[in-house]
Amino acid sequence: MKRWYLYLIAGLVGLAIVGYLVIRWKSPSNLTEIWNRGNHATNAQRDAGKIPEGNAVPKEVLRLRHEQQLRPLAVGEDGTKIENLPDGIYGFSMCDIEALRANRGNTFSLEIHKHEGIVFYVGYASDEHIEKYLTRQSNFHILTSPHPRKGTASLFEIPVEFVSKCEGRPVEDGYLFDLFVTAIPELQT
Repeated sequence: MKRWYLYLIAGLVGLAIVGYLVIRWKSPSNLTEIWNRGNHATNAQRDAGKIPEGNAVPKEVLRLRHEQQLRPLAVGEDGTKIENLPDGIYGFSMCDIEALRANRGNTFSLEIHKHEGIVFYVGYASDEHIEKYLTRQSNFHILTSPHPRKGTASLFEIPVEFVSKCEGRPVEDGYLFDLFVTAIPELQT
């Protein structure tokens, strides 16, 4: 009699294993599709304004990194305070630039370059706003985007020390950073 229970338990376990293998073999993609279809609307809303993962870094940003001989922030340096990082690096941060991140994480962070002992905001702005910077005006705003977009298509960099205030401003498809410059220090000659 006791053997009857053992055969029944072994049969049920075997049946469960065979059932699992058949389901796994026949429909792994179907379960994934069903799961992804249910989450698609949620993800689309959460990812609004983000750069699609397939997009490469713009050529002008790659060229600027190469010209300045910058290396990416190492994963081990992720979250390190900017003053503790060596020259010749780039990373990503919000306005405060207290610490840099190795990955953008989201498009609402600006690229930050550190070279020649200076920390720079790097982003895209309108030619009109960049002209205010280049002509060394006082008390002006530069609306900056982390990636090229309508109205902010020109790449530029500005030393963080020139910016007296930085604020993130939501727009319909992401964020713009409002960099307020009160005065640009005179260059030492």
